[in-house]
Amino acid sequence: MTDAERLVRRASERGVTTLTLDSPHNRNALSVRLVQELYDGLDAAAKDPEIRAVVLTHTGGTFCAGADLGEATAAAPPAAPAPGSAGSGPAASGPAASEATPQSPTPQPSAPQSPASQSPTSPSPAGETAPGGPKGPGGPGASAPLGLARLLRTIVELPKPVVARVTGHVRAGGLGLLGACDIAVAGPGASFAFTEARLGLAPAVISMPLLPRLDPRAASRYYLTGERFDAVEAARIGLVTVAAGSDHEVDAALAPVLDGLRRASPQGLAESKRLVTAEVLRGFDRDTDALAERSARLFASDEAREGMTAFLERRDPAWAR
Repeated sequence: MTDAERLVRRASERGVTTLTLDSPHNRNALSVRLVQELYDGLDAAAKDPEIRAVVLTHTGGTFCAGADLGEATAAAPPAAPAPGSAGSGPAASGPAASEATPQSPTPQPSAPQSPASQSPTSPSPAGETAPGGPKGPGGPGASAPLGLARLLRTIVELPKPVVARVTGHVRAGGLGLLGACDIAVAGPGASFAFTEARLGLAPAVISMPLLPRLDPRAASRYYLTGERFDAVEAARIGLVTVAAGSDHEVDAALAPVLDGLRRASPQGLAESKRLVTAEVLRGFDRDTDALAERSARLFASDEAREGMTAFLERRDPAWAR
């Protein structure tokens, strides 16, 4: 496979590997192929003694929109529409989208977001899919709850720091990727939202790397309201490390971070990372199975089917007031 054909492009320079999510047609959704290439890139970086750190970045206007709903829909079994739904639209065929977060193609950073703001023909951001979704590395579907947990844990456990470089929108499973990274720098073009509650779902699995880092009051607000927020707010609440003043300044903000990582010893980096990720990993040990089960249960519920049907049909769900 040539570099131009990859969904995750790799480049290395002066001890830093850059992994670039390059699947703009579905807003860098976590398709089976993209996840496999991400695993491959992380594994290669972990094994290379010359590499000190990994930068995770993206092309296009979205860092990562979550699961690939197109793949999940094709693989999921049919589901009956929820009582009171407007019909048997795309979601009635079983769109697998736990931890799904609708995203407008051109959102404004500070405005709350409506689930009806996205075209039903565009790929829906989703953090997890229902059981029986696409198969990925290590067993269950790459976008299924346990598969997502495995991917996030791989980033947290990598013996080399992973640094997120974000200049676009982040939703659902993409927020989990961001939370799993050790350091994150975002520009003003980035926006963030947890809109799962608007769909009858919850940000279950992605909470494992996120909640230990987030301000508790802010987590309550944004988990419950689904409001969209910008990079400055993301830095205030602990979701990102640095909010750059402009998208052009993101690399300048990264420069001292990467310089510091290049100067560190491999052993020093690995052992220091173990210290700062210990609490997150204890959460994975304790909560993975229960949160994956909760995510699958929520996805299978009538409310989630109604929420996804309403989202794809660009209407308010039955419970909206």
